[in-house]
Amino acid sequence: MKSPAEKVPAEIVEMPLPLAGGGFSGLLLSAFPAFESKNFRRYFPGQVISMIGTWMQMVAQGWLVFEITGSAFDVGLAAAASTLPTLFLSLFGGVIVDRYPRRIILLWTQSAAMLLAFVLGLFAVTGTVTLWIILVLSFLLGCVNALNVPALQAFLSELVKREHLASAIAMNSAIYNVSRVIGPALAGMLIAATGTGAAFLVNGFSFFAVLISLVSMKGMEKKPVVHISRNPLLEIRDGLSYAWKHPVIRTSILYIAIISIFAWSYVTMLPVIAKTTFGMGASGMGYLYGVSGFGSVVGTVLVSIYSRKVDRLVFIAGGTILFALALTGFTFSARLPAALLCLFFGGLGLVSAVSTISATIQGAVDDRFRGRVMSLYMMIFMGFMPIGNLEIGYLSEHFGTGIAIRVGCLVTIVAAVVLVLSSEGIRKDYGSYGSS
Repeated sequence: MKSPAEKVPAEIVEMPLPLAGGGFSGLLLSAFPAFESKNFRRYFPGQVISMIGTWMQMVAQGWLVFEITGSAFDVGLAAAASTLPTLFLSLFGGVIVDRYPRRIILLWTQSAAMLLAFVLGLFAVTGTVTLWIILVLSFLLGCVNALNVPALQAFLSELVKREHLASAIAMNSAIYNVSRVIGPALAGMLIAATGTGAAFLVNGFSFFAVLISLVSMKGMEKKPVVHISRNPLLEIRDGLSYAWKHPVIRTSILYIAIISIFAWSYVTMLPVIAKTTFGMGASGMGYLYGVSGFGSVVGTVLVSIYSRKVDRLVFIAGGTILFALALTGFTFSARLPAALLCLFFGGLGLVSAVSTISATIQGAVDDRFRGRVMSLYMMIFMGFMPIGNLEIGYLSEHFGTGIAIRVGCLVTIVAAVVLVLSSEGIRKDYGSYGSS
């Protein structure tokens, strides 16, 4: 049986936009060829709306926890609760993703996440929410995401032709980062106007957009499914063995582990910084998230345009170093304009590195192992975030948020230097996947 990347129904992918041969539409398709797929064009707006809602909930949750407890550690703890299940369940999720239709999996996971958002919203609106309720619901959402995230990553290969997969990955990253601009800003305004409960409820309604887009896709029932008859533990073992023996995948996953722990965790401290450093309310906190997200969008576009022209190590190591230097500058910024500029370049550098790593893995992995490898990648990326959230929360509580962020920046710089100085073989392999 052929893999999804080898056999994709023509009606799914060969539906070019009008006037694709020239003019503005042709220019767009040249830069973002994933939009040739009609199903991807259905997927894109639904996912944008849903991710905006997700970011609204993330920001509102951090603000709500800090309002309830006044503890930076509790903010990190709540963020950790939503990602901790990924560390233990993602590998089993990858086996399921390789066994069953990914669109059906996504319909179930998105529906479950929608229900959890409504429940949290009702608790918040009625004033009965507690830290323990937030922790339990966050943990359940993490369980859902342990299956949802690898399914979503692998699903991209079913929406577009293989030569357009890198573009689809870049656009998926763009969805995430555009949402980082819009979602926190909307959350800040909504929290200031009505309270955190409304942000959770809006997130619940936003899931209808992605559910509609999934239901409206055509020809997906023709997608071949890889049926695995062996013991799931053996399949997990095979996937881990494959990833470890593959030099590019192994190096990429080890590197993303460092980024997950020591770099990405700064996001959870923005509510604390907004209040304690700049004396901002909810709206001001939304600006911090928004500027960082806007930098991430710019980084995604740069990767999409130049990934075939520039060695991927430039984006990975260079982006990491740019992030670390910018965030270090942010911790020393006493004036808001300088702080916002640093956040912009920090977001640009970090997402340039992360999206390039993801595209490198997707381009290198054999389709037979795609679900399991992407589940391993997401297990490390999201599952290690609790470690980073707890680490930065602890250091912030005892030494200050600025020092906590600088420690993470120092570690990421060291990791980038080690990657650049690694064996020529690894560097050559990265370059070859960068030009694919």
